[in-house]
Amino acid sequence: MDTTAGKNLRVNLRIDAEGKRKLERAASYAGSTLSDFVLSNALAAANRTIQEHESVALSKADWDAFFDALVAPPKPSRRLERALKRHDKIYG
Repeated sequence: MDTTAGKNLRVNLRIDAEGKRKLERAASYAGSTLSDFVLSNALAAANRTIQEHESVALSKADWDAFFDALVAPPKPSRRLERALKRHDKIYG
């Protein structure tokens, strides 16, 4: 990750002295500056959180059912057909 290109925004954080010392120690172990350490770990956590919320993992059985429904969708029920006609009538 290039942490030097295009830096023009700032994020301010408040942290207690013990927390800052811990982050500085971890950054030192990683051979990184405090800012780069915090930024890279925050972005990694952000990527994990986004992945968890924007993807779906299916079991093999669920994937097979999903795939089968895509390849050969079931015929719409009469109730669904009526609902679609009502929708088309209202929303054109």
